[in-house]
Amino acid sequence: MEQTWRWFGPKDPIPLSHVRQAGATGIVSALHDHYRGEVWPEDAIAERKAVIEAAGLRWSVVESIPVPNAIKLGGEPAREATAAFAETMRRLSRAGLQTICYNFMPVVDWTRTELRHPMPSTGLALRFDMTDFVAYDAYILARAGADRDYPPDLLRQAEARVGVLTPEQVQRLEATIIAGLPGAEDSHSRQGIANVIARYADLSPDDLRANLRTFHETVVPVAREVGVRLCIHPDDPPFSLFGLPRVVSTAQDLDAIFGAVPERENGLTFCAGSFGARADNDLPALLEAHLERVHFVHLRNVSTEPDGSFVEDDHLVGNADMVRLLALLLREEARRREEGRSDHLIPFRPDHGHLLLDDQDKTTLPGYSAIGRLKGLAELRGILATLTHPTYGVLQ
Repeated sequence: MEQTWRWFGPKDPIPLSHVRQAGATGIVSALHDHYRGEVWPEDAIAERKAVIEAAGLRWSVVESIPVPNAIKLGGEPAREATAAFAETMRRLSRAGLQTICYNFMPVVDWTRTELRHPMPSTGLALRFDMTDFVAYDAYILARAGADRDYPPDLLRQAEARVGVLTPEQVQRLEATIIAGLPGAEDSHSRQGIANVIARYADLSPDDLRANLRTFHETVVPVAREVGVRLCIHPDDPPFSLFGLPRVVSTAQDLDAIFGAVPERENGLTFCAGSFGARADNDLPALLEAHLERVHFVHLRNVSTEPDGSFVEDDHLVGNADMVRLLALLLREEARRREEGRSDHLIPFRPDHGHLLLDDQDKTTLPGYSAIGRLKGLAELRGILATLTHPTYGVLQ
């Protein structure tokens, strides 16, 4: 498997020289200065690739070309936005980039409620607290209809939570939820997010699925034509936020997506943490069902609670059995090699990571500190070395 590292470009606090020290050989990046649905300039693509290669690394995965709300809402505006996405794909292909990760989450991208949650012995973690989220949705944002989307007990707990939050805590919670985490498509003000949510008022889950299918019916043939592998990232978290539909959360969702447009270029970013945030997702079974079209892997772990809350745990602690998942992926690589597939090497990255040691006092991007990801990559690398050992490995 190819060891990669997400890098947010020249403004990333972690330089590429440090990525090389971590042992990664591939870079996962995107042009975040061109992130509002416009076509990416070819000179900017070439410049990013040159910077990465000058550091002795390879731009392995594009994460992400954003999918604007116009595409998710469908209709005439979606056609122009989809054409822009397809043209960016063509330009990336001409630059030699073949793997593109993207997501289809409406309004908000990956979402947490706390960025520095104290762990018992492993630094500070990202956390999604369901009570805090409902407190924001129902009583701070005061979204119309929010009271119908949650159980009465949870609403009572959320109302009580709001009653003890200071103005500073309210501001921090709001910024964490809606201001945009690293790599997110957009950021919002309170009124701004209310306005965008209102645009989805009449959009059902089936409508969103239909709009995703329409999008795929346009861009997947282009991907096949230019030699690009698209890989959709699951919803994070994998359940409704702000009453909005999310349709890349479960095994049934994936069956529908890939059944509708079955070409292998219509692929999957298997994110163990995102799928693992639903206790009812069987991660090995979900992975096995779609191994042939897994083009990229995010490896992180979460520990869940009965109300849907979760914390990003150590890479080897939580809902995901990393040993089993990596064994499945290595077997798939071997199968692809035997088949003669050019994409037999599957890129993966250690996703997120705890704030450890003196990273707690440095400027870091939430989830993307150096030491926490370095620790995760080292642990995952150890599993890979064990599974493939010529004498003791179980895959020989």
